[in-house]
Amino acid sequence: MSYLDFDALERLDARAFQTQHPYPWINPYGLLTAEGFNALRDTLPEASRFEQVFGKPRRHGQQPHDRLALEYTPDMALSPHWQAFMEELQGPRYRQFMSRMLGSHRFDLQFHWHYTPQSCSVSPHCDAKYKLGSHIFYFNTQDDWRPEWGGQTVVLDDGGRFNYRSAPAFEDFDNQIESTATGNYSFLFTRRGNSWHGVREITSPPGYYRKVFIVVIRSREPLQSLKQSFKRLMTRSS
Repeated sequence: MSYLDFDALERLDARAFQTQHPYPWINPYGLLTAEGFNALRDTLPEASRFEQVFGKPRRHGQQPHDRLALEYTPDMALSPHWQAFMEELQGPRYRQFMSRMLGSHRFDLQFHWHYTPQSCSVSPHCDAKYKLGSHIFYFNTQDDWRPEWGGQTVVLDDGGRFNYRSAPAFEDFDNQIESTATGNYSFLFTRRGNSWHGVREITSPPGYYRKVFIVVIRSREPLQSLKQSFKRLMTRSS
């Protein structure tokens, strides 16, 4: 069984992604095969294995990002489906896709799961400078989640007004674009100085979780080199 739909990955337009406003992001459907998505969803790690991350202070006065978190390690026990998926993510075809979208091959990948319960949120923020970007796979469906409960990643446009070392609220932004976060959707974005995003407070009933799996793309090179890589990508695409 294949889990990633490599044909769908290859169809994504790197230039359109890189020139998206207000920073590079895309929210495509179907980057996992239908069979693979269902198998992964049915064998997600149990919440009892997760660390409870609540009330952890954040820099710049931002609200805590409360959730349950599980970090991937190569020796951890996973279902055969998740083990095979991790091998695909660490294989050459996914890495080639990511290199094409980002315009750089100098990165490492890390992986974790986040489950978010009722009343928790992700306050508006820009990611740390060591992150080149993230690829978020959503694993809720209409069988266990309603869109009105929240869970959408929100792209936030500040019009260039806010320092990333600040703590604006959602309503402070000029424009707010919500991702689709149920079904076989994912959300890929890259970090820029204005890559503000967040998740509004979850309003699900007790016992329900927003479930995501995140590929964290860690840069191996300084920010200036990344800017040069971006310029090279734009020159080749024009």
